[in-house]
Amino acid sequence: MIQNHIKGLIAAPFTPMHPDGGLNIGIISDYYRFLKINGVAGAFICGSTGEGVSLTQQEKKQVIQAWSEATRGDADFKVTVFLGGTCLDDCIDLARYTSESKLYAVSFTAPYYFKPANVKSLAESCKKVADAVPELPFYYYHIPVLTGVGFAMVDLLREADGKIPNFAGIKYTHEDFMDYLSCLHFGGGKYDMLWGRDENMLAALSLGAKGAVGSTYNYVAPLYLQLMEAYENGDLKKARQLQQVSIDLISLLGKYGGIATGKAYMKLVGLDCGEFRLPVKNMSADQFEQFRKDAENFNFSEYKSSLIL
Repeated sequence: MIQNHIKGLIAAPFTPMHPDGGLNIGIISDYYRFLKINGVAGAFICGSTGEGVSLTQQEKKQVIQAWSEATRGDADFKVTVFLGGTCLDDCIDLARYTSESKLYAVSFTAPYYFKPANVKSLAESCKKVADAVPELPFYYYHIPVLTGVGFAMVDLLREADGKIPNFAGIKYTHEDFMDYLSCLHFGGGKYDMLWGRDENMLAALSLGAKGAVGSTYNYVAPLYLQLMEAYENGDLKKARQLQQVSIDLISLLGKYGGIATGKAYMKLVGLDCGEFRLPVKNMSADQFEQFRKDAENFNFSEYKSSLIL
């Protein structure tokens, strides 16, 4: 399989929810158009931001189907489905459903309850899932802060190379720049290394990153497109200033309880995705009003994605 490298921004969409916590897949077609008009190149669905681990297998299939229908006919918009990692048979089932739905790629993370003892075991798990859909690009999702599995990814590439033909690359959500650069150089740069930490994109660009997956690309995509343009033009002063805006906006996630703050940002851009499911805590109405003020203090309106549907 010829592996293409994705360039630009891949948003990690929120899974829209009704007030009762049920799926609100009816707005996914609007969500796709919203991302598209803001210059986003694709979507990484059912991941951490998309609450994939809080969805049932059937709900994930509903989300997959909705994104498939929304993006049908747009081959340039790449949709990757996060499969999970704990139950390999469930991952294989979702991978095959993704293939049937004509989406672009699948992604798998390390089993995080019964963890792999070594990189070889992790590679064997990847192979079992990837082999079920040899026609699709397969990405490993490296996020050790959540999985507790922190092997060097260059070692995974060594184990996978030549053994998993559709192994396309890694969604790299970690801060080990030494390992990341080694992965970029591995095999003459054959693997697609998608950066996964929005708050230090500039550092990744300096190492050679060309594509990135992140949650903040949902609501401030123009900020990162400007950052990437400034870097390409050699305007490092502007690039650093824009990265600081990113850091400031992301700091509000910590202040207001974590990942659910992203859905509050979506309300500010006018695409209400509801709230996160338990055990994630959502902010109160009073907190939301204070959050709105804090976001404006960091010039959110200047950089936010535009809602024109």
